[in-house]
Amino acid sequence: MIRRAGSKVRLMVWALSLTVCAAGAQTGTAGPSSSGDAHPGATLDSLLLEARARNPELGAMQHEVRAANERLEPAGALADPRFKMELQDVTKSGTQTPALFPSDVGATEYSLTQELPWSGKRALKRDIADQDVLAAQGRSRLTWVELAARTKAVFAQRYLVQGNQKLVGEMLELMLQLERVMQVRYAGGLAAQQDITRIHVEHTAMRAELVSLASEWRQSQASLNRLLGRAPDAPLAAPERLRALPEPAQLNFAALSERLRHANPQIFVEVARVRAAEKARDLAYKARYPDFVVGISAMQRQGDFKEWSLMLELNLPVRDSVLRSQERESEAMLAAAQARSEAAANQALAELAENLSALEAAQQTAHLMTYSLMPQAELTWQSALASYENGKGEFAMLLDAQRQIRLARQSQLKAQVQAQLRLADIERLLGEEL
Repeated sequence: MIRRAGSKVRLMVWALSLTVCAAGAQTGTAGPSSSGDAHPGATLDSLLLEARARNPELGAMQHEVRAANERLEPAGALADPRFKMELQDVTKSGTQTPALFPSDVGATEYSLTQELPWSGKRALKRDIADQDVLAAQGRSRLTWVELAARTKAVFAQRYLVQGNQKLVGEMLELMLQLERVMQVRYAGGLAAQQDITRIHVEHTAMRAELVSLASEWRQSQASLNRLLGRAPDAPLAAPERLRALPEPAQLNFAALSERLRHANPQIFVEVARVRAAEKARDLAYKARYPDFVVGISAMQRQGDFKEWSLMLELNLPVRDSVLRSQERESEAMLAAAQARSEAAANQALAELAENLSALEAAQQTAHLMTYSLMPQAELTWQSALASYENGKGEFAMLLDAQRQIRLARQSQLKAQVQAQLRLADIERLLGEEL
């Protein structure tokens, strides 16, 4: 009976090995969500579509882009013309009480004036508004790539939690099977009471881990729903598989750094700010030149218009210290914008190099876990099980071998997810998918 129980355990362990290894190999290209999906979450694409359509922060940035576009026309427009009506001699040299109608006063002057800025000032203001639109578009893109990166990260973390739940659940089932075998051996005097106690401790630890994983699962659901603009407890489908990682040729730092300089949203925003600062500096130097006001007026006396006048007015920029101060301010603001642009590029390139290195390390770790540590852990388990069945090994060795299998598979899963997190960061820096 004991020998039959031992054979049953060995067969179960072999089946469990196939099940867990197959689960660890389920990493593939995430296809689009099928039309029959009741809830988003099974694939990354379904989550990204939902986030783009529903995320309120992204929606706010898109409204800001539209607002910036609407500021273009006013930026380069002339000021509204001004109309003035002046009642003169309202008492007709003291012969009447003050009157408020043109026909009752001595004379009425009507004037129409228009402000005209110095040549080039309107164009510079419009150019600044153009750069503000580009900056708003860059901020909108930046919001999206950061949202997409967070969505990818939470999706990968949910995959990790789900994988760990499955693994711990399978190991717990194995331990329950082993406990039944232990009960048989203990009844036959072939096992010690302390072995039963140890396996109970192992049960408790696994159940506690499942409780912790269930909490992480609920937290990830709330985080993901927040990114999707949904209620925290809105249902989500379980993730099916991770995305395929790019080929090594696609992860060349020189090629990616060139793409980053042209596509990184933060760099795009800072370049737009530099150009806006350049136009603002040019506008500050244009302040040395005067603006004009032109106008025409007509004088009405006794119902007839008999006097017409033309008017030209200009401001006199004679406060040299004020003008020089404004020019120095514009130069300083331009230098600050250029420094921020350079800092953003340096930061992005450093993060790209860091994430590429970490992605490569995660891939190597996953390879080692899959093809080296996990087979070794399986062999150790088989050896410990055979020794224990033959009375040549201790139960503690069996538990330790089982624990090593679980840790190896968890490390494999963690390395796969870590590679996904690094890929998400790389795509965030590039501002586009690899």
